[in-house]
Amino acid sequence: MADMVDIKVVIDEKAVDPRVEIHTQGDSKLVDNIIYAIENITRTNYPPITAYDKGVLKVISQRDIYRIRTEGRDIMLDTEDMSYSIKGTLAKHEDVLDDERFFRISQSEIINLYKVDTFDFNITGTVGVLFDNGVRSYVARRCVKPLRDKLKMTYDGGRRDTDESQK
Repeated sequence: MADMVDIKVVIDEKAVDPRVEIHTQGDSKLVDNIIYAIENITRTNYPPITAYDKGVLKVISQRDIYRIRTEGRDIMLDTEDMSYSIKGTLAKHEDVLDDERFFRISQSEIINLYKVDTFDFNITGTVGVLFDNGVRSYVARRCVKPLRDKLKMTYDGGRRDTDESQK
């Protein structure tokens, strides 16, 4: 049956945290529902964000947020294909966002690292961010080192090494 889910639990004494792996032929609503259910149970400390679209209130899961940014005096929340206005300050929202998923790349922008397609580490020191929906942004110079630290990568003259022993 298409609605059935085969669940297998493997007891591994070496495992520190539970790990969920989904094997499927392709993306489907069922897979999305499973992911949402697991995230809702395990991430109760990270509430959804309320946003507005032309006066209509929407509740946006942190999983769906691409970035939160300032636009003039407004605070905007971007999803894959929509921008919403939100109340409060960037700092207020930064306090409730999942700090494993989100990172502040400038004074005016917080991004969802899970929605980034590529980081372009330029020789001039600037870092471009390309999201998987095609939107581009840039990391402020003062945030480049913390970003590298967050991504746990070293950068050496155009060569990216993940193993410190290779230096």
